[in-house]
Amino acid sequence: MKQKDDNKHDKPLKPNDKSSKVVPMGIMFVVLCGFSFYLGGIFCSEKNRFTSTQEVAKAVESPKKSVSTPVQVKSVSFPQCSADFQDYTPCTDPKRWMKYGRHRLTFMERHCPPAFDRKECLVPPPDGYKEPIRWPKSKNECWYRNVPYDWINKQKSNQHWLRKEGEKFYFPGGGTMFPNGVSAYVDLMQNLIPGMKDGTIRTAIDTGCGVASWGGDLLDRGILTVSLAPRDNHEAQVQFALERGIPAILGIISTQRLPFPSNSFDMAHCSRCLIPWTEFGGIYLLEVHRILRPGGFWVLSGPPVNYENRWRGWNTTVEEQKSDYEKLQELLTSMCFKLYNKKDDIAVWQKSTDNSCYKQLDTLDSYPPKCDDGTEPDSGWYTPLRPCVVVPDPKNKKSSLKAVAKWPERLHVAPERVADVRGGSDGAFKHDDSKWKSRVQHYKKLLPALGTDKIRNVMDMNTVYGGFAAALVEDPLWVMNVVSSYAPNTLPVVFDRGLIGTFHDWCEAFSTYPRTYDLLHVDGLFTTESHRCDMKYVLLEMDRILRPNGYVIIRESSYFVDAVATIAKGMKWGCHKESTEYDIETEKVLICQKKLWYSKQSS
Repeated sequence: MKQKDDNKHDKPLKPNDKSSKVVPMGIMFVVLCGFSFYLGGIFCSEKNRFTSTQEVAKAVESPKKSVSTPVQVKSVSFPQCSADFQDYTPCTDPKRWMKYGRHRLTFMERHCPPAFDRKECLVPPPDGYKEPIRWPKSKNECWYRNVPYDWINKQKSNQHWLRKEGEKFYFPGGGTMFPNGVSAYVDLMQNLIPGMKDGTIRTAIDTGCGVASWGGDLLDRGILTVSLAPRDNHEAQVQFALERGIPAILGIISTQRLPFPSNSFDMAHCSRCLIPWTEFGGIYLLEVHRILRPGGFWVLSGPPVNYENRWRGWNTTVEEQKSDYEKLQELLTSMCFKLYNKKDDIAVWQKSTDNSCYKQLDTLDSYPPKCDDGTEPDSGWYTPLRPCVVVPDPKNKKSSLKAVAKWPERLHVAPERVADVRGGSDGAFKHDDSKWKSRVQHYKKLLPALGTDKIRNVMDMNTVYGGFAAALVEDPLWVMNVVSSYAPNTLPVVFDRGLIGTFHDWCEAFSTYPRTYDLLHVDGLFTTESHRCDMKYVLLEMDRILRPNGYVIIRESSYFVDAVATIAKGMKWGCHKESTEYDIETEKVLICQKKLWYSKQSS
C-alpha cells in the first residue's frame, strides 16, 4: 500500500487536474487569513491601549453611566529587600556608575535599571530608625539613625555643616562661604537684592546645595527653594535636606537639561558649588539661563568672586583667578546678564528682560549662538544640553520677574502662560483653584493629620496647575508638584504662581532617597498612565519614597481603586476607602498609611 501511494505521487499531474489549483489556493487562503488576524490583533490591541483610559475617564466624569468591571488583581505579599538596599536610589545607583562615562560626570545622571532588573521588594529603613523630628525643630536637628552617615560629618565638621552629638545630628547653619552662619550670609544677600524682602522673589534653585542650609533659611523669609545635588561622595546631601523638612531633589547639571521648564525660577544660587561654569563653552551656565525667568538673579559666592582677597586659599594664583573672573563676566554678558550688585564674597547678575539684547547673537561669529534646532524651550526630560542660548518667547510679556505679581498675590492670579496649555484659560485656572479648595477641605476630614506638624514633606504626583499645593499653602508643609513628561505641559503655570515642581515619568523611579515624603497625593494617575506604567511598580516606588507611618491619598476611578488597595495591602499599608466630596460611585478616595517595620536582617 505504501509503495503504491509513493508511485501515485511520483506521477506528473495533468494540466487540467483540479488539485493543482485547489492546494496552492488553499494554502494562500490560510496564510492570508492568518496574516489578517495578526494585523487585526495588533490594530485592536493598540486601539484598546489608547481608548481604555479614555473610556475610564468618561466613566469618572459622568456618574450616570455604569462603571466598567473594576480591575482585579490577585493578593500579593512583597518580600523585604536586603538591608544594603536601605538607601537604594534606582536611577542614580552608585553600584551601576562604572557602566557609564566619566566625561562631565555623566555617570551621576539618571540611568534607570532595565525592566528585567527592577526590584519587587520593600526597601527597609536603617536599623534603629525613628519617626522624624517634626517641623520646625527638624530644620536644626535630626536623628542620626535615620541618616547614619559619619563621612559627611567628619569631612565637613570644620565648615560647620553639621555636627553629631549623641543620637542626633545638629545643623548650625555653617558653610564654606558663610563661616558666620547662613543667616548672616542671607542678610548680606538681601541687602544686595531688595526683591528678596518684598515678595518679588519667591522661587529659587540652589545648585550644589550641601545640606540645604541656604534653602532652609530662605523658608523663613517666604522664599521656596529647590535644593539640588547629585548622589556623590557626600553620600546624602539631599537626604539630609529632606530629613530636615527642606525641599530637595537629586540632580546634576551634566549632559541633560534639568527637569524644569524654561523661565521658571526667580533666583539661582551657587555657593562654592565647584561647577566649572566657563568650561565646555559655558554649557552649564546656559542651562541656568534657560530655567531662570527674565529679570531673575544668579548669585555666585566663591571662586572666582573676590579673588583679590581670596586667591591664596584656593591653591591657585591671582592671575589665574583674575582670568577666570573675566571669562565668566564675558560669558554672562554674551547671554544678556548684567552685573547687578557685588560685595565681599557675593556677586549678583540679573538676566535681561529686554529681548532686543539677544539680537547681538544674530551675527555669524557670535558665541554662544541662539538655539534654533527646534528643541522646545520647556523640554526638560532626558533632553540633551545644547551650547546655545534659549531666548525667552517675546509673546510672554508678563512672565518676567517684574511683571509677575508679588507673593502671595501671585498664587491665585491666572498666569499668562496658562494660555499655552491646550484647553487652558483664566476660567479653567480659576475653576481648578476653587475645586481644590473644596477637595482639600474634604481631605482634612478624612485625614485629620493633614495640616498638622505630622505632615511636612508632600508630593502631588500628577498635578495640573498646582491647585492641591495652593490650597495647603497656609499649613506647615511644602509640596513638590510633579507634572508627567507625557502630560500637557502645565509646569510653567505652577512656577508662575510661586510654587515648585518637576517633570517626571512614573514608569521610572523618582530622583530622591527612600523615606523622604510624609504624604503622597495621587489624582487619577492610574487612570491616565496605566496603559504605559505597571501599577505594581508605581506603587512600589511610592512605598520606597514614603516615610514609615507616612500617608497616601489616592483619588481614583472605582475601576482601579480596589486593585490599588489589594497591592497596597501586600506592601504593609493600611487603607480604607472613602467617598469623594461629591459622593459619586464612579470615583473614590483611598486613604492609606505605611507601617513602620524593620529589616529581619538588621544586626
